[in-house]
Amino acid sequence: MKIARFSLLKTPKAMNTGESKTLKLHLAYSFIEGIILGVLALNEFVFLKSMNGSNYLMGMLFQSSMVVFLFLIFFNEFINRTTNRGRLLRITGIVTRGPLALMLLFPANAALLTGEFYHMAFLSLFFIYYAGNPVIYPTINQLLKNNYTHTNFGRFYSLAQSVNKAVMMVVTLLYGLWLDVNPMAFRWIFPLISLLGISSLWLLAAMDQTPQTAIPPTTTSFWKGVGASARRMKTILTTNKPFRHFQIGMMFYGFSFMVSVTIINIFFREGLNLNYTSVAFYKNFYNIEAILLLPFFGRLIGKIDPRLFAAITFSALLGYIALLWVTEIRPYQTTLGNIHIYYFLMAAFLVYGFFAATMALLWNIGSAYFCKPEESGDYQSVHLFLTAVRALFAPLFGVWIYEMWGFSTTFAVAIASLAAAIAILLISWYRNR
Repeated sequence: MKIARFSLLKTPKAMNTGESKTLKLHLAYSFIEGIILGVLALNEFVFLKSMNGSNYLMGMLFQSSMVVFLFLIFFNEFINRTTNRGRLLRITGIVTRGPLALMLLFPANAALLTGEFYHMAFLSLFFIYYAGNPVIYPTINQLLKNNYTHTNFGRFYSLAQSVNKAVMMVVTLLYGLWLDVNPMAFRWIFPLISLLGISSLWLLAAMDQTPQTAIPPTTTSFWKGVGASARRMKTILTTNKPFRHFQIGMMFYGFSFMVSVTIINIFFREGLNLNYTSVAFYKNFYNIEAILLLPFFGRLIGKIDPRLFAAITFSALLGYIALLWVTEIRPYQTTLGNIHIYYFLMAAFLVYGFFAATMALLWNIGSAYFCKPEESGDYQSVHLFLTAVRALFAPLFGVWIYEMWGFSTTFAVAIASLAAAIAILLISWYRNR
């Protein structure tokens, strides 16, 4: 963990023993997850290009990663009743990450993968994989909030995210190069991802599970507890006005992001005819920028209102989508080896790097700045549940808009929704600082 010691050299007294252990485990977890995310970064493109999946099924693939959070109303109560969360994380890893190893049984012949059976099997395996996230994400948020001080929370989280993105960048490039040589390489990669996913959760399970504030054992039944959990989530939104405005802004942002994210992959394939290496190049381009910016934004998120931070984040995404639109209209390009370089697409990803650095913090820990440490799990559950609500319709709605009216209309709808999100957050921040 040389990175951690170097980064913290100037302020050794600011970190206690518990934080030091947590940071080491957090960095190791982030390193492994960087490998996993580097592979998943090309997942929708693999489904389109290597498996010849349909646009709507690709929309469902992305949708499955978010819609699982609808079950948070049940998982949240289950997590709150679990005294051994380390054991819960280990079991979750085996049950949800383990099945990806079955990808090794997929045929090596690309022609055989175009059938409905393997398309649905691919979607099902990833639905199982993503089903673990409603347990993992709130637990991570609570573990880190319990083990990091408020002062260091954003700084240490940004450090771990920098490690995550650096690893992700290298893996995405290497994976993209491999896929251009062998489009069936994913059959061998996902069994490895299965093992890595299990091991990363075992690292999380080694963190101190003791909450800062003792939580008395519950005596109510599970279903009554679920009802109480739902009421608690409702109370958070009705009583915490800044957080409610934050989530309204996030709803408009999330709609925009989900409407456009699937279409952007289609745009790369059908609109710009990019190969795997080119897609990996662009993703690495923005990740380099995000890595450089994360430490700065990690300090900033703890110093300014999260609503203002969110408005800045959404403005960057708006600029990215606007430049994609310009790329469609003016597809000026050159070729560098096996990489297709579109000038306005380079500008788009330059802006996207800014968005990636800020959203890495905002989406994962933004809600924790509206509450006490012991409440962070509930607040993150509200945030993720609302993410699932918009995932029910937004990704497939984006595909429908594209197939009816094309890329330009889809980009315009996404931009309008982002503009509404920014306006809501700035008005809320100005009136209720």
